[in-house]
Amino acid sequence: MSAGAATAPRRPPIRVLLADPAPMQRSGLRMALSEAGDVAVVGEATDGTEAVELARRLLPDVVLLDVRLPRLDGLAVTRAIAAAAAPVARVLVFTADDGDELVVGALAAGAFGYLGKDAPAQELISAIRTIADGGAVVAPRLLARLLPRLADTAPAPAAPAPPTLGTLTERERQVLVHVARGHTNAEIARALLVSETTIKTHVGHVLGKLGLRDRVQAVVLAYETGLVARGV
Repeated sequence: MSAGAATAPRRPPIRVLLADPAPMQRSGLRMALSEAGDVAVVGEATDGTEAVELARRLLPDVVLLDVRLPRLDGLAVTRAIAAAAAPVARVLVFTADDGDELVVGALAAGAFGYLGKDAPAQELISAIRTIADGGAVVAPRLLARLLPRLADTAPAPAAPAPPTLGTLTERERQVLVHVARGHTNAEIARALLVSETTIKTHVGHVLGKLGLRDRVQAVVLAYETGLVARGV
């Protein structure tokens, strides 16, 4: 085979640890994730204590957990994993509980994602891929619902926006505004009449230029700088 015909090495499967007290739920998740092709379930935990132990032993890329776990709840598990000397995994909360306090608490504890159990399988798989790649995902409906709370808690800008905002192009600022309003990449693409891939690229540039970890931090920054006004 010539050098020009060589293909890039295939990426190893994303290793996922399931943590849910319901056997049927774990079985359904295992079946759904097996369809992805690039996701491998490497372990299952029935309670929080077991989830922490397995995360440390199996070193998964993503821990998919229900916030309601026996012995040690999901928030405590998330804190334990995030506080490890060498973080062993990124946590994606997947639960039927979507109260504002739980969502905020999970993100504050170190979770990289929060999805409701009503999310379609493809949305869950996409979230796992995003988190494994270092991104973060919060269900758009949850993020949109939390925006008023962020607006209420964010201080009014007492000074001009930080110089970092000046590094954004006009289109990148438009994208950041949409992100701050809880819009998905697909929704932003429709609004700006460009492809979803283009929006994904813009979001990546925005996060990189502003030194942000994920979209959640972008939302907070947009409100703190006054780029998006309260109640708008």
